[in-house]
Amino acid sequence: MSCVFPAVTLTAQSSNSGDWSLNPFSKASVLPYQAPDFSKIRDEHYKPALEEGIKQQLNEINKIADNPATPTFDNTIVAMEKAGQLLNRVTSAFSAVSGANTNNTLQKLQEEMAPKLAGLNNEILLNTKLFKRIQAIYDNRSKSKSNPEAKRLIEVTYQRFEMAGAKLSETDKAALKKLNEEDASLSARFTNLLVGANKEGSLVISDQSELEGLSTSDVAAYAEAAKSRKLQGKWVIPLQNTTQQPALGSLNKRDTRQKLFEASWNRAERNDSNDTRQILTRMASIRAEKAKLMGFPSFAAWKLQDQMAKTPENVDRFFEQLIPSVVAKATQEAADIQKVIDDQKAGFQLQPWDWDYYAEQVRKAKYDLDANEVKPYFELTTVLEKGVFYAANQLYGLTFKQRHDIPVYQADVKVYEVFDADGKPLALFYGDYYKRDNKRGGAWMSNFVGQSKLLGTKPVVYNVCNFTKPAEGQPALISFDDVRTMFHEFGHALHGMFASQTYPTLSGTRVARDFVEFPSQFNEHWALDAKILKNYAIHYKTGELIPQTLVDKIKKASSFNTGYSLAEQIQASLLDMRWHKLVPEQAIRDVDQFEKEALSSTGINLPQVPPRYRSSYFSHIWTNNYSAGYYAYQWTKMLAEDAYSWFEENNGLSRANGQRFRNMVLSRGNTEDLAKMFRAFRGHDPQIKAMQKNLGLTPGKAFEP
Repeated sequence: MSCVFPAVTLTAQSSNSGDWSLNPFSKASVLPYQAPDFSKIRDEHYKPALEEGIKQQLNEINKIADNPATPTFDNTIVAMEKAGQLLNRVTSAFSAVSGANTNNTLQKLQEEMAPKLAGLNNEILLNTKLFKRIQAIYDNRSKSKSNPEAKRLIEVTYQRFEMAGAKLSETDKAALKKLNEEDASLSARFTNLLVGANKEGSLVISDQSELEGLSTSDVAAYAEAAKSRKLQGKWVIPLQNTTQQPALGSLNKRDTRQKLFEASWNRAERNDSNDTRQILTRMASIRAEKAKLMGFPSFAAWKLQDQMAKTPENVDRFFEQLIPSVVAKATQEAADIQKVIDDQKAGFQLQPWDWDYYAEQVRKAKYDLDANEVKPYFELTTVLEKGVFYAANQLYGLTFKQRHDIPVYQADVKVYEVFDADGKPLALFYGDYYKRDNKRGGAWMSNFVGQSKLLGTKPVVYNVCNFTKPAEGQPALISFDDVRTMFHEFGHALHGMFASQTYPTLSGTRVARDFVEFPSQFNEHWALDAKILKNYAIHYKTGELIPQTLVDKIKKASSFNTGYSLAEQIQASLLDMRWHKLVPEQAIRDVDQFEKEALSSTGINLPQVPPRYRSSYFSHIWTNNYSAGYYAYQWTKMLAEDAYSWFEENNGLSRANGQRFRNMVLSRGNTEDLAKMFRAFRGHDPQIKAMQKNLGLTPGKAFEP
């Protein structure tokens, strides 16, 4: 008989946390797949475990560096791969909970530990004796190892140390260490301020008439959100971590739309305790200083060395192929919307807070497609189990069984065991889909446990999203955009679950930023595959399958509004690059003015289309390792569309095609050059034409990376 573990409320309690042997992190978890035991983990366990983990890993690394024996692959590189297992256990759990279910205690600890963890990283990557051993192995790699994965590990390890500053003088290393620690501290602070900014910036409504146009379930959900904040008789519209907000497509009252947009736009610029502008300008300056220390003209130039794009100039050339057709499409979309406004004699010019509302009307007129007509067919659990999981079964033979005996960090989280096509256990998957005030915005995937043959571990992965939680007793109906998000994040999960590497450093999703979004964007395609869609798009009340007429409408409308969505993403990408092309001498005193000037110089500055993220809440680039890397979403869209075109040329969805993609991409991790890996699968280097075609863009010049 299985039992259900209650979700852990992470509050400080008196416990035996002072006795290290009783700390749940002191040894590997005995749960299946070594999953973290959240039935035992409390707030006060994290700090001693983090500190002990830092201490242990530093001792392990120093032992390797001080080894008097001649450097070998086994006594240096493999020994490094085995080091730090305690710290990996605790940081994996701590990162997940502090991102998805945080509290004041965890936020303070996050800020306290960030510079210490950065300090450990410095001590490893800037260890002169250790790097000498690595360099000796690297210089003799052709003789030392014939195994391709081992050779790749040597090359990746060497490059990581070199990029981190291992070749700097001792004086410059000392300066770099200070900058790294300050950057880490500010990044943690930014994360916590943004959680507060999102919460405090949420729109509070006192008069229900202001919510006219929203569905009954949405109104009920906003009432529940208000009740959870002890705001009786009110409604709270929580903010997602994007500029535009889902409710803007339905709110009839223009004043309410404007209030919601401005709440989102200004959330971190209210001159209050959650204002992030001072922090982000210092982070940009720190990164420029680090690049200069390492001999690069900008942080972007330094950061892109190990990416597929290689240089900022290649990123610029890539966008040059997209921007003209994107601007043309977005401009036409704006004209179509303005015509609707004028036909209704509304008497105003289109503004950002009007776009989604009137775009929905254009969609209805052009494609006879109403988002509210579609939602009843997309109930969250059905989408997950009969859509996302079913696609994985049809392509890769996977099956899933919900586990009720694995403890979770919050009651809404569900756990599934994943079985391979041969019936053997493959992985654990956690799904955490509802928005909470103590969850950071956006959607993401990560690992509680990474796969490694060396360490004998199988993957434990999780997806986190921010969908509105329905009121008690109501179905969780989501938009088709949300459906796509679920397929997207599960694409990352598949990349992690199919990992089949010996060494942790090369395992699963540990690839370049401009490759890691490739499997996830590729997986989005199966949401609209006829076979998959008919399996999961089931009316939550009647059990009726989605009518073919509605399927046709969804498909016809699939490229609708792509001018807008691409324009907002490209603006954010170019804004990211502008921040990370700064030189130390460029002191930015006014974030908003810098942002305006940066966008006006891009050739894509459309007044009705704001960037997807404003600098002040652009967590991807300040805290989530997408600094000088947000372009990766568009770059990998090119990879994903090109790869999907191979499926279209080869009879589409099938087990054979899925297995080929798994064998050649999803299971390969970072075991070979990523451009070579793509070329082997597709038969040529990435081409932009499939992306332009599928997004309804006018083809431009051929792009050659």
